[in-house]
Amino acid sequence: MLRQLRRNRLAFSGAVIAAVFVLVALAAPLIAPYDPARADFGSALAPPGLDHWLGTDDLGRDQLSRVIHGARASMQVGVLAVALAFAAGVPLGLLAGYYGRFADSLVSRLTDTLLAFPFLVLAVGLAAVLGPSLLNATIAIGVSLVPQVIRVTRAETLRLKHLDYIGATIAGGGGDGTVLARHILPNAASALLVQATVGVPTAIIGEALLSFLGLGVQPPEPSLGVMLSSAQPYIAAAPWMAVFPGLAIVAATLAFNLFGDGLRDVLDPRGVTR
Repeated sequence: MLRQLRRNRLAFSGAVIAAVFVLVALAAPLIAPYDPARADFGSALAPPGLDHWLGTDDLGRDQLSRVIHGARASMQVGVLAVALAFAAGVPLGLLAGYYGRFADSLVSRLTDTLLAFPFLVLAVGLAAVLGPSLLNATIAIGVSLVPQVIRVTRAETLRLKHLDYIGATIAGGGGDGTVLARHILPNAASALLVQATVGVPTAIIGEALLSFLGLGVQPPEPSLGVMLSSAQPYIAAAPWMAVFPGLAIVAATLAFNLFGDGLRDVLDPRGVTR
């Protein structure tokens, strides 16, 4: 699988860039050259230079340090929101796909209700109800991702439960728990892994949007969305305030999407997106 992934240059490049973002997020306190919250009014709106590689903002805070710590917030939300979505969506998808009938009808109606709202609209609404904070933004984004996880898990379960080895397991005395845990879930893992790589960039964009609207990370804590919001009045005078956080969001989301596309091709040679 790794050899096939390396042959796909775009996917391999995406994987490398995504890994760099993860490492930067983990080591943010160690590699950031300045305290991201320390203001230096004497250096306010300084352009990129030797002292501040990406310039400073309106309060003189180092943009590079804030982008690094902002990437950390984005990765944190991306991973935790996807983990929350999988913790809720995978069991529901297995329940609906395996047992069918009433369980399938109930879970499907719940999924359809959530899918009636666009992802960002649902995330904004939930975050507004829960209140502005990074934790609440993570919960709102995770809940908004649940319907997609349910649909993928349900589709894989429906496909797998009719295969011969599942029937053989049941005929040999295997119970529902054994079938689901030992056979269906492991064989659905490839599709779920691809879904996870697609969910992370969606969560990153969601966090940036919520923070931009004031429903996510709260100033002075750094976030790519907060940095874009603060840059609005200074677009003409200090464009670097918006350019570098925007490029970080684009790079992170593009990297995970390219990696996810390549991973899908490797795990499913037919290129079928279920």
